[in-house]
Amino acid sequence: MTQNSRGGQEDGPMARVQEAFERERVTTFELFFDLVYVFTLTQVTAFMAHEHTAIGVLHGVLLLALVWISWSAYAWLGNQAQADLGVVRVGMTVAMAGIFIVALTVPEAWHDEPGGLHGPLVLACAYLFVRCVHLVLYSVLARGDHGLLRQIAVSWPAVLAGSCLLIVGALAGGRWQTALFAAAIAADWGGVYLTSRRGSWRIHSAAYFTERHELFMIIAVGESLLAMGAGAVGHPVSAPLLAAAVLGVTIALGLWWLYFDVATLVGEQRLKTSQGRDRVSLAVNAYGYAHFPIVAGIVLSALGAEGVVAQADSGKPLGSFSTWALYGGSATYLAGLLLFGLLMLGQWSPFRLGALILLPGIAPVATTLPPVAALALVVAVLAAVAAAETRRYAELRHHLRS
Repeated sequence: MTQNSRGGQEDGPMARVQEAFERERVTTFELFFDLVYVFTLTQVTAFMAHEHTAIGVLHGVLLLALVWISWSAYAWLGNQAQADLGVVRVGMTVAMAGIFIVALTVPEAWHDEPGGLHGPLVLACAYLFVRCVHLVLYSVLARGDHGLLRQIAVSWPAVLAGSCLLIVGALAGGRWQTALFAAAIAADWGGVYLTSRRGSWRIHSAAYFTERHELFMIIAVGESLLAMGAGAVGHPVSAPLLAAAVLGVTIALGLWWLYFDVATLVGEQRLKTSQGRDRVSLAVNAYGYAHFPIVAGIVLSALGAEGVVAQADSGKPLGSFSTWALYGGSATYLAGLLLFGLLMLGQWSPFRLGALILLPGIAPVATTLPPVAALALVVAVLAAVAAAETRRYAELRHHLRS
C-alpha cells in the first residue's frame, strides 16, 4: 500500500495526521522547532571560541555534525506528515526538549564541571533520545507502507551503534572521547547512507524539502551575525569596530548570495524533475551530506569573524586561530557548494573552485594583517565570485525564476 492510498489522513489515539505531500510549505511550528537549533549553533560557536585551539575546533565540528544529523532527520520526517498536527507535533515538541538539553551541555561536552550530572554523558543520552523519538515517530507515520517500515527498521542499528559509541566516549573522556565521538558519527552517517542512498524513503514534496533546508541556511547565517555581535561585547565603539561590523554583515550577505542566488533554484528544479529512488538518492547526497560542509563553513566563518570584531581595535595582527577559522570556514563553505553543484548538475563553478584554492593560499599572509584588513580580503574574494557568477549565470537565473 502506498502513502496516498490512505487518503492523506490517519486517525490515531492522539489526533489526525495530515500527509506532507498535500502541501508545499514549511509550517510555523517547524520554524519554532528550528529556534532550538539557533541556540545550539550559538553554543557550538561559543564553545570553539572559548577553547581557542585546533582541537577545540575539531570538537566543535564533531558537535556540529551531531546537530546536523539530528536536524536533517526531522527535515525528512516533515515530508512524511504535517509537523503541526497530532502525534507529530507532540513528538517534535518532546524532541525539542532533548535538543535543548544537548545545547545546554555543549560547554561541558569535553570538560565536565564539578558538581551536578556528568555533562558529556547527558549530552550523549539526550542525543540518543532525540534520534529514537525521530525513528519512533517515523514508524507510527509509516503504518501501511511496508517499504518505508523496512527502511526505518534497517536504520535502527546504525543509530543505536553510533549512540552507544557516544555514550562510551563520554564515559572514557580525553582522547578516547574524541576518537569515539568521531567513530559514532561515522557509524551513524555511514550506516544511514548505505541503507538510504537507494532506499525507500519518501520525498513527497520537492518544494517543501528544499525550502526546509533553505530556512536552516538562513538560521546558520543569522547565527553568524549573533556570533559577531558577541565579539563586540565589552568593546567601546570605535572606527575599526564599526568597519569590522559592516564587513561582517557583508560577508554574511556574501554567503547568503552564493547559496540563494542560483544554487537553491537549481536544487529545487533538479529535485522536482527526479522521481522515485533517483530523487531519494539525490536528496540524501546533495542535501543530507553535501549540506554539512556548507553549514560547517558558515559556523567556522562566524567564529573567525567574531575574532575579527573582538580584536578590531587592538592594533595587533589577527593571528592564526581567527584567520584560519575565517579563511578555512569560507573555503569549507565553497567546497560544500561545489559538491552540491556537482551532484545536482554534474559540474561546478570555476569561480568557486578558484576561490576555494585561493583562500587557503593567502591565509598565511592574512595572519599578519590587521583584523579588519584580513576580513576585507575575504569579503573581496567572495564579492568577486558573486559578481562573476551574477554575470555568467544571468540567463539561467532568469529562466529558473520565471
